[in-house]
This record gives sequence, structure tokens and C-alpha cells, in this order.
Amino acid sequence: MSAVGFALPLAAAVGVAVSTPAGADPRRTDHAADRQLRWLIGATGRAPVPDDELAAHVAADTLAAVGGVDALNEVLAGIGPLTAGRSLTDTATKAERLAAAGANRWVVTVEVDDTDLIAGLHFAGYHDTPRSWAELDRRARALAPNVSFAAARIGRGGGTTVVHGIAPDTRRPLGSAFKLYVLGALADEIAAGRAGWQEKLAIRDDWKSLPSGVLQDRPAGTELTLADFARYMISISDNTAADHLIHRVGRSRVERELGRLGNACPAADLPFLTTRELFVLKGYEYPRVAAAYQRAAVPARRAQLARLDRVPLSAVTPWTTPRRVNGLEWFGTPADVCRALAGLADRYRGGGMAPLGTAMSTNDQYIGLDRRRFPLVWYKGGSEPGVLTVNFLAGTNRGEQVAASVLLSDPERAFDEAALLPEVIALARGGLELAARR
Repeated sequence: MSAVGFALPLAAAVGVAVSTPAGADPRRTDHAADRQLRWLIGATGRAPVPDDELAAHVAADTLAAVGGVDALNEVLAGIGPLTAGRSLTDTATKAERLAAAGANRWVVTVEVDDTDLIAGLHFAGYHDTPRSWAELDRRARALAPNVSFAAARIGRGGGTTVVHGIAPDTRRPLGSAFKLYVLGALADEIAAGRAGWQEKLAIRDDWKSLPSGVLQDRPAGTELTLADFARYMISISDNTAADHLIHRVGRSRVERELGRLGNACPAADLPFLTTRELFVLKGYEYPRVAAAYQRAAVPARRAQLARLDRVPLSAVTPWTTPRRVNGLEWFGTPADVCRALAGLADRYRGGGMAPLGTAMSTNDQYIGLDRRRFPLVWYKGGSEPGVLTVNFLAGTNRGEQVAASVLLSDPERAFDEAALLPEVIALARGGLELAARR
């Protein structure tokens, strides 16, 4: 069986920062979180674990959320028995270690609550890190018909230098990585005083989209701050959050952000679609509506958007095979994405942008970097049938920053994302580590 990943519902993925808290010593291994993590790894070799032992280590609401002790024991038995490996993260509330069970390797993550009980846990498949650019290239080219990759070093002024790439300037579909440009536009509006992180915005039915995400299930009129929308948009790739922010800052503002964040061909993304509009184009009366839109010039496309926005989401049919991924999507190159990440990091350093950093660091996709060397990790990925992208920025303990972007696409076949993701993450991890070498 391929080592992929098992998530047991965590403490709200939204709002949990993963960077080492100020004052925490990443060399310590006696925090409650790491003690619980070592217990968990040991428990995989003793399943079924008695009810009273599980209750002494796992919070009651977490046990209930995963279906009770029998369900948790089933997961533990299916994963293990594990042997603990090196520690990756160890703070007061979160710990990660590598662990192995036969040929399968895992990043095992535990978060604890204020009573030191396990509030969330995750097993993510871990593939070996490429140790050379040649190995990385060979493994990357085996993944998909269309592969682009870039690893870059980031200068203090936000400039980037690509240190290695595979077609790094070749444009590919981005999937939800387009949300980096929405976040950039929001940050610029806030810096200009035209918006505020704590500004309230009500959810609207006509701005709702389809998953990924959860905000589409909230009642119209529910108010969240713009910081909340940003955190949902990046950390769990909430489509409804992204569309609300596009409407709030304005489509034209996001389109200008493409150039501001270094996209080499902004024209490929005009007009800048909401996720709802893309769902309609690919899921409503396909291929007629999509073909008419794709044939049209940009001004005519803009005129069609109002009609697309009036199509009810109930009329959208999901699709499982690639649909026009090279023509109807959001586009950029790996070098573009590295520049976008660098631009966001530059805005963050400008002050008043703490929510931007929280949004970008809440979910690190269990990349498995040693946080003693890389205390800061930002992540945004994206996917649809025929598209898979992972994109990271990492800050080293020497104060340097590096970025890596892997863009895969296949216009004919959908990816088995669960099986493929551990290898793609490994390539990104290798790119960051190799780029950070001196």
C-alpha cells in the first residue's frame, strides 16, 4: 500500500500557526506535545489500545470526532507498528517526527490542547528527499506529461534568483495557487488604507462557490473579518473565501496584482475568474458554454461574466477528467510563483501584515522540513482534474529565504492526487534544501 496520509480532524486547521513560537527552544524534546507524539507512535504497535489509555491521551471531543475508540484503533493498526525517527518540530503545542513502518515512512504530527491532551493528529506519507538536482529532475520528469519546476533564492528586497529549474519560465495551470494574487491584492488594499484586516464582511449567497472549503455552508449574513477570509482562503483553500475577497477588493485590483507580484504574462489571466465562474464554465452545459467563452476575446469574455454569475450552483455538474486545463484556468510559471511568494514576504516584512503571515503559515502540507533549520514555512497548493501544484517559501535559521514551485498538468488524464502528493512534496522539499545550501 502506498503511504499517503491519514488526517484525524484537528483542532481547526484554520487559525493554528505552525511556525516556532517566540521563545520556544526547537532543540528541546520534553514538551507535552512531543511526549504525546512518542506515545502515539508507540501505540501503533499495541492497537487495539484500551479505552482508558486512549482517554488518558486523546481529548474526548477529538475521539468523538474521529468516530470513537474503535475508529482510532483501526487507524493505528492500519498505520503501524511505527518506529520513531528524528524530530522535525517540537513546541509546547505541536510536535512532528519522522516514523517508519516497513517500507512506508510518515510525518506524524500531534497538536495538544491546554490540558496537554491530543487535540489533533495527522499521518502524512513521506518520500525520501532528493539529494541532488539531477535526482530531482529525474524524479520530477517521471510524474506527468507536463512538468515545470523552479527553486529560487529570495533577496532582502523581494527579488528572486532561480538557482535551478525544469522549464521554469513555461506557463502552466496554477489551480488554487492563484489565491496568492488575491492575497497580494488584499494586502496592498490594506497597506493603502482602503481596507483593514479587522473589517467585517458578510457572506453572500450570490458570492458563494463550491468546495474546497467550508464557508459555502455558512448562512448568508454571517460576518467574518478580512483576516478570517484570508486565512480560510490560504490554509484550507476555501473557494468561497477567495471569491468574497475578489469581490471585496475588485477584479481589476487583482488583475493589477498579477504584474505587481511578478507574473510575466498577466494577459493569460484576463479576465481574472472567480472560482464560481470557473465551476460554471466547466460544469454547466459543458462544452458549449466553455467553448464560447474560450473563443471570445477578453472584452467579450468580460461581457459574459455577468451571465456566468447568474447560473445557480445547483446547475453545476462535477467533473472527474481534465477539461480544458490549458485554456480555462489561472496561469503562471514556476518562476512567477516564486516571485509571488517573494512579493508577499516583502509585504509581510513591511509591518502591519501579521494576518498575511498567519494565513500563509497555518498549513505547511506536512512537508517534513527540519524546523531547526527552517523555522518559517509558507505553503499554497492547487489542483483540479489534470492539475496539481505545490508551492513553498521557507526561511532558514540564518535569516535567508528560498522558494520552490512544482507545476504538473495532464490534459488527458486526472492525477491520483493522494498517491502522487508525497512524491511532489518530496521534490519541493529537496528544492528548498538544495537552494538553501551554500
